Amino acid sequence: MTLDELGGFVRAVPDFPKPGILFRDLTPLLADGAAFRAATRALADRAGDFDLIAGIEARGFLFGAALAQLTGKGLVIVRKPGKLPGATIAHDYALEYGTDRLELHADAVTAGARVLMVDDVLATGGTAEAAVTLVRKAGGAVARALFVLELEGLPGAARLQALGVEAVSLFRYPA
Repeated sequence: MTLDELGGFVRAVPDFPKPGILFRDLTPLLADGAAFRAATRALADRAGDFDLIAGIEARGFLFGAALAQLTGKGLVIVRKPGKLPGATIAHDYALEYGTDRLELHADAVTAGARVLMVDDVLATGGTAEAAVTLVRKAGGAVARALFVLELEGLPGAARLQALGVEAVSLFRYPA
């Protein structure tokens, strides 16, 4: 399945979650086994060299797990607060109105591990930037950040580039 064919599984939903927003919905891609498999393979083809995958909550878990299964690499999860049962490390980051926090098990990343970050969408880059910082706090090095889609015109890729992390996306859509 080509990327053009896969792009047909990304549904545009106008005025969601509020008027004026054109939401890019990946659930049709996830619901089609062949499309999901092809997207996972396309991500794997762009992954580069890495030791471990970090899936970012929540849909990064779906693509990260599928990619881990395909590549035979381990998966660690980057979560919102209070969701991980063991000892965690955390990173707070700014939102447009307030702050948020991400957590990772303290023993999830071995020192020097090359970590492939995976999420579904790259937009402003705040969550991705926080995840990079958290992986680095844990002793890992972010090898690359993979996204199914990127919203162009938003600062996500530039924020990651400023951290020395390459952002790679299967699809790009105007914000």
